Amino acid sequence: MAILPLSLSHSLTSALSATSSGTGRPVARLLHPRVPSRPTVICLTAPPKVPLPIASPASLGDDPSKWDPAECDALLRGGEQVASVLQEMLKLMEDMEMDGSFESLAVELVAQGVIGKRVDEMESGFLMALDYMIQLAEKDSDNERKSLLEVVKQTVLDHLTKKCPPHVQVVGLLCQTEKKDSRHELLRRVAAGGGVFKNDKGLKCQIPGANLNDIANQADDLLELMESRPTIPDRKLLARLVIVREEARNMMGGGLLDERNDRGFTTLPEAEVNFLSKLVALKPGKALERMIKDVMQGKAEGADNIENANAGPDSKLDHLTGISGRGSVTGLKPRPVRPGMFLETVSKVLGGIYANNISGITAQHLEWVHQTTLKILQEMAF
Repeated sequence: MAILPLSLSHSLTSALSATSSGTGRPVARLLHPRVPSRPTVICLTAPPKVPLPIASPASLGDDPSKWDPAECDALLRGGEQVASVLQEMLKLMEDMEMDGSFESLAVELVAQGVIGKRVDEMESGFLMALDYMIQLAEKDSDNERKSLLEVVKQTVLDHLTKKCPPHVQVVGLLCQTEKKDSRHELLRRVAAGGGVFKNDKGLKCQIPGANLNDIANQADDLLELMESRPTIPDRKLLARLVIVREEARNMMGGGLLDERNDRGFTTLPEAEVNFLSKLVALKPGKALERMIKDVMQGKAEGADNIENANAGPDSKLDHLTGISGRGSVTGLKPRPVRPGMFLETVSKVLGGIYANNISGITAQHLEWVHQTTLKILQEMAF
């Protein structure tokens, strides 16, 4: 039997030691010694509320007393599976002959084989546990363990992606494509029925055929889900989804009045309308661009209302908002300005202007706002 290279064996063993202890559950080290034991016991004894989706691991934070019982339970069950996967990988690699130059390739091949058999049986907390273990590896400055766990995570995501509908797969590919020209080429290939695509890094991949409208709607659904929350944890992902939606819609060629882009709004969102009113009152330039950039980055009118995140949607306004000190029309607290909804509002207003043939300075101003916002989001996204 061949001897596993020392560095690779150490990485696997370290990863396993981060998910196991001498007694008790294999994932006890996920919660100990990093956090106090008392909150951990509380989490374990509390009944879970709802199952968590496997494709969207939650961020637990550093304070275990604030962890949701369902998240704790999912983390433990997912951690047990992570430990089992790593143990099987270690067992397989002990029987392999290889030198140092093939270590990374061997890890990827073994991960593909082990995870391929288990992907349909994975717990909802598998990715959550992996993310938590990667964070621990970063804190320990253990790059080898972190690299190994990231290979496992990427392999799981690849397998899950293959099970998604074609338009969902394409949205994922577009979010990973940095160059605008490459995204446009990818969209053209997809609309033409799919095929082989060479990405920004020079790697070739097989892409499915999909409908551009389905791609735009999928990105829009994800945007609506993210922007409806009190806080946005990942603005980079949000910016990428906005870009994907806008570029897919633009490639459909229907323009602003295309009925396929209609989300069924009867009234425009108050926060976005208020902010847009401020923008059209100012001359286009650096100052206006800075205002838009601040809001897109979650500042000023776009800042998450953290102190009132737990308040209900019917909470009354504490102070007047709007233009020139006017209060809210509805009397309810408006949400912060969100990038996706803001561009949607700009497009709707522009569509109304063009539909009534009253284009002029205002239309040119709004076009400038639209293009400037997309440029800012492109800078944020990649």
